[in-house]
Amino acid sequence: MAIFIKNDVQIEKMRIANGIVANTHKLLEKHIRPGITTGELDTLAEDYIRSCGAVPSFLGYKMTGSGFPASICASVNEEVIHGIPGNRRLRNGDIISIDIGAYINKFHGDAARTHLVGDVAPDRRQLVEVTKQSFFEAMRYARHGKRLHEMSAAIEDYIESFGYAVIREFCGHGVGRNLHEDPQIPHYRQKSKGPRLQRGMTLAIEPMIVMGKAEIRILSNDWTIVTKDGKSAAHYENTILITDGEPELLTMY
Repeated sequence: MAIFIKNDVQIEKMRIANGIVANTHKLLEKHIRPGITTGELDTLAEDYIRSCGAVPSFLGYKMTGSGFPASICASVNEEVIHGIPGNRRLRNGDIISIDIGAYINKFHGDAARTHLVGDVAPDRRQLVEVTKQSFFEAMRYARHGKRLHEMSAAIEDYIESFGYAVIREFCGHGVGRNLHEDPQIPHYRQKSKGPRLQRGMTLAIEPMIVMGKAEIRILSNDWTIVTKDGKSAAHYENTILITDGEPELLTMY
């Protein structure tokens, strides 16, 4: 495992990239409402990212096969991650997870949010709130000298107290010159303690939490991950910087 420790100049470039991501989320939040299409949200995001002199990190990104065909991931209800924007119109009561990346000055930013669309049922609302809070439970351990997997355990312990499950096939990751770097960051308890956190690490922590069973399948588009039982999923992510004290959340407004 080769973890890229950033120096002060590189950290400032990370702040710029992640600031663009944060502001793109802020823009889309104003437009998420019943009736808007996921494709319209994608256009808004791409136009804003490019207006900042950056490019969307996800557009054309390859994991396997063909590159991702859009600038953001827009995952609705039972879609966990990698939802492809298009003609789908959001409906009252939906939840939508938006994942955004921006690349500028040879560095990436990365963050995700799950939003409520109109009047959302209490069980879905709680899922979104718990998923977000599980991230902040992990932040208690995001300190220089702590072990990576202390964050992993904190997420699972918190969400299981509500009867939820965490997706295990996908994890958080380092981020910097590459969108996905070492280390991989599971969102569930590990047998090992993992590497020690060091000042200058930039990490994308992104719990993906489901109401039902943590069983998934991939749609025929080869990208979108959905729950097998059709129950709702939520996703929350920030890129953070490990410092000598409190972690810096690079993708908060």
